[in-house]
This record gives sequence, structure tokens and C-alpha cells, in this order.
Amino acid sequence: MGEWHPSDNVVFVKAVDAFGTVLTAMVTPFNADGTKIDFAAAAQLANDLVDLGNNGLVVNGTTGESPTTDEHEKLELLKVVLDAVGNRARVIAGAGSNDTAHSVLLAKDAAAAGAHGLLVVTPYYNKPPQAGIFAHMIAVADSTDLPIMVYDIPGRSGVAISNDTMLQLSEHPKILANKDAKGDIWAASQIMAQSDLAYYSGDDPLNLALLSVGAIGVVSVTGHVVADRHKQMVEAIQNNDVLTARKINESLVPITEGIMTRAGGAIMVKASLDLLGRVGGGSLRLPLVPATPEQRKVLKADLIKGGFSL
Repeated sequence: MGEWHPSDNVVFVKAVDAFGTVLTAMVTPFNADGTKIDFAAAAQLANDLVDLGNNGLVVNGTTGESPTTDEHEKLELLKVVLDAVGNRARVIAGAGSNDTAHSVLLAKDAAAAGAHGLLVVTPYYNKPPQAGIFAHMIAVADSTDLPIMVYDIPGRSGVAISNDTMLQLSEHPKILANKDAKGDIWAASQIMAQSDLAYYSGDDPLNLALLSVGAIGVVSVTGHVVADRHKQMVEAIQNNDVLTARKINESLVPITEGIMTRAGGAIMVKASLDLLGRVGGGSLRLPLVPATPEQRKVLKADLIKGGFSL
């Protein structure tokens, strides 16, 4: 058997064209009291993230505090990011809801605005059965011509997408990928072996693990500050250079600990951007609150351990 080359893989090419390989789930900058989105800061942040190494951005996801932004804000933010970087990166719109009709509305709005694809999370809180999850995803997929990335995150949604359901979803021509935050490497391996569904790691601590079994990219939170390293790690795996990928992953451990395990992702990302003097830090909307002084102190130490000079 020869070495694997991404360009020879139809699934890889199709998914990369739709979504990219290194994506960050972008925070939403607000004004000082959190009452309005700072669209100028959002445009600058989007440019900064692409400059850092992202070839895709997710707008209006959970890290973007989508539960607390309304439809008008979501649509305007998407348009601003598309105008800022839509010619340099894929811009994927979050269209998740626990109400199928609402998800369809978000999907149609995103398509009309020019989004390149959709991220659709499992309906949350109402915990639908597998048949309901399937019907929800198909309804959204059928509502526009945009490619779909399913988002499987049972820790937030309360229910996992089963292997059988995921395999059924993979047969839909517009459902091309899964953002996997289930924490089940074996299930991911099974789906990738039995379907053409492209996998993206949606859980920063498991980025290398998922890449090593066949994921083609990441949808990251820590990518706000280390997308350059994510890009290098993805490329190392594509080039069958496992040792380099492991070395990069080791350098990321303090960053991942600081942002992903100390408090909510959006909280610590905004604190990280603020500590690094970058655009995008600052206020959040309730029920999220800013990092405490002690959390910022620990985060600063984590960032320094991860190679930043502060």
C-alpha cells in the first residue's frame, strides 16, 4: 500500500471544498455592556482568524453565544463576516435549534445571505428520539442547496446521534460531514469505515486522536489563538508525519487546558483574546459572565506554558 494523498480522496476534496479543514467557531464581539454586537470588531476578528491559518469560520455557533442573539443579529453578523472574509475562507452558518421550523428558517436566511454551508446541531433539551433527529436533519438539508455539517454533541444536546442514524444521514446528498464532539473514537471510526461522511473534530482535546483515525479537519474553539498550529497538525497528518503531529499536539495541551477546562469556551476565549491584546475579547451576554481575576491569572499561566509571551 502506498502513502495516502488527500487529493486522491473524493470525500476529502468534496468536504474541503464545502467547509475547509481548519475552522474556528467564532466568538461574537459585543459592546461594553453586551447589548449590541460590535460588527466592526467582528469583521476584524474574522480577518485575524483567517490570517492566523483558518480556511473556514463558523458563525452563530454556541461559542458565538447564539442562544442569546436574535435572528436579525445572526443574519447581520453572517453578512459582515461574509463581506470581510468570504473570498478567503468558507463561512459556515450555525442553523441549530430544538425547533425544526426555526432551524429551517435560520438555514434559509443563511442561504439567502450567501453562506457557504450550514452547521446543524442535534436538537437540544427536548431530547428527540433517533427518528426525530433524522427527520430534523433531513428537513433542514432539504430546505436549501447548501452543504450540511451535522453537529453531534450529546454533552450539550442531551442525546447522541446513533451510528445507525448517522449512517442514514450520510446517504443524503447534501449532508457531507459531521462535527464530532461525542468523545467516542470507536464510533467515529465505524462511521468513517462504513460511509463517505467526512469527520471534523469538534472537541479540541481530541483533535489529534480524531485526525489519526481519519478526520480531515477541526472545528475548534482554541483556534482563536492557535489556528496556525492546528493547520500544521492537520497538514502533518495528511503528510503521514505522525511524530510532528504529536509534537504540535503536546504544545497545545496547556492552551487546551486553559480555554476548554477552566470555564465555558466563550468565556475563556474572550479572556484569552483580551490577555493577548487581540480583537474579540471583552463582554459576554448573560447567562455567561466574564472570567474572574483568578481564572484570568490561571489562564495567563496556561498561555505562557503554551508558548505565548505575556
